[in-house]
Amino acid sequence: MANIVYIATSLDGYIADKNGNLDWLHSIPNPEGNDFGFADFMDRVDALVMGRNSFETVCGFDCEWPYSKPVFVISNSLKTIPNNYKDKAFLVNGELKDILTELNSKGFNDLYIDGGKTVQSFMAEGLIDEMIITTIPVILGGGTPLFGETASPVNFALKHSEVLLDTIVKNHYSRV
Repeated sequence: MANIVYIATSLDGYIADKNGNLDWLHSIPNPEGNDFGFADFMDRVDALVMGRNSFETVCGFDCEWPYSKPVFVISNSLKTIPNNYKDKAFLVNGELKDILTELNSKGFNDLYIDGGKTVQSFMAEGLIDEMIITTIPVILGGGTPLFGETASPVNFALKHSEVLLDTIVKNHYSRV
């Protein structure tokens, strides 16, 4: 069982710009449409866990629903999933450890943890096992940070690093 973060950040550690936009993620030309290993990663996980903000962002994308796996949306304020996503996303709430116990008992063992506040909450409770962080060489100067404060240092070891398109760096870490 593993809780895995798969995310892109700017050089200064932000996952969205000051206005919550993500268009900077496409600032590097990708003429061949490389997915940089995302499909392989998705084959590895059983489901996604994300917060309401990330869910609403994904719902606003101008494309078909991008996930073939169940998406569990953590929210205390969202009361229902919009009708057009009811077979794709499921609302969960409560303590993170209880949510994980429930998902694991249903066979969802390798989980993709997504979204700034969700990642920060999982990290604060020591519930992140791996991180795959792709760094885009842009400085946003502010926005939504990937990490927040932690009570003490959290140590990870580098498992693998690769350079993509001669400019993007993808690092895979596992918790020590």
